[in-house]
Amino acid sequence: MDNGYRRLDRTLVHKGHIVDFYEDRIQLANESVVNWDYIHHKGAAAIVPVADDGRIIMVKQYRIGTETELIEIPAGAINAGEDPKTAAARELTEETGYAAEHIGHLIDVHSAPAYTSECVYIYYAEKLCMAEKNPDEDEIIEVVKYTMPELLDMIMDGRITDGKTIAGIFAYNRVLQSR
Repeated sequence: MDNGYRRLDRTLVHKGHIVDFYEDRIQLANESVVNWDYIHHKGAAAIVPVADDGRIIMVKQYRIGTETELIEIPAGAINAGEDPKTAAARELTEETGYAAEHIGHLIDVHSAPAYTSECVYIYYAEKLCMAEKNPDEDEIIEVVKYTMPELLDMIMDGRITDGKTIAGIFAYNRVLQSR
């Protein structure tokens, strides 16, 4: 660890399907010793799919963390040995039924670095074609499309609150502005 911080011990509290929960004993730079919760995440990939008409393809699904349906960009965990771009392309097809001829990198986001290692690698997809939708068995997804101005309004008025989605939409908007 940097800046005088040192992990003294890490204890696995629970091994999950996507994340593992640990309790770490950390020696701080001032020599104090504290216990911190730590969640190890295998990483995730997300994608901003852009239809030929310029509308952004989004997914609407129930999320346990908010106990509501959220509007998000397609995303999911990276499988063992899978690179983030491949994972983003896979999630695009699984969740929306589209595949992309062109995928470009946008931004990487650490979702909550105070307690988790999760990094979300965010891409954009253009030149889409239909493919076979194949959501995971625990996903009930509605595919919806919005213009960039509609999405920016939805972010600013609180209808879109998901961090990776906000980062992805703002990053893709920047791409649009630079063209």
